[in-house]
Amino acid sequence: MEDLSPVDVLLVEDNPNDAELTIRALKKQNMANNIYVVEDGEKALDFVFCRGNYSGRKHVKSPKVVFLDLKLPKISGLEVLREIKSNEATRSMPVVVVSSSREDPDIKKAYELGANSYVVKPLDFEDFINALSNTGMFWLLVNEPPK
Repeated sequence: MEDLSPVDVLLVEDNPNDAELTIRALKKQNMANNIYVVEDGEKALDFVFCRGNYSGRKHVKSPKVVFLDLKLPKISGLEVLREIKSNEATRSMPVVVVSSSREDPDIKKAYELGANSYVVKPLDFEDFINALSNTGMFWLLVNEPPK
């Protein structure tokens, strides 16, 4: 029997407009998800590792996917990615970098650190919604993570 319970999605985005567009794109597919939004790298790591304000969160309910911006306050997106992928408990957690940077060094570094995907934020509103909607569909419905 297929598990139809909501899955957790972590969105790490410091731009409220981009966060809202991403949420709209994910909800466009009518997926029943719990979308948690944090606006800096420190809160992202606290959420993933169940510490600080998120110490009451259960480790057994890891996000099914993390959508991660690179340019973040406090701790950069690349450092968040490095910590997630270097920890045995979170290494297999899918992390999709969603950034406005098309710079080859950013893309290369993200993949070197273990990013599962790298999506450049389209400038056009409809293109943004479609890109994130399709990305969400893949990672939330098509991709089969390890048990």
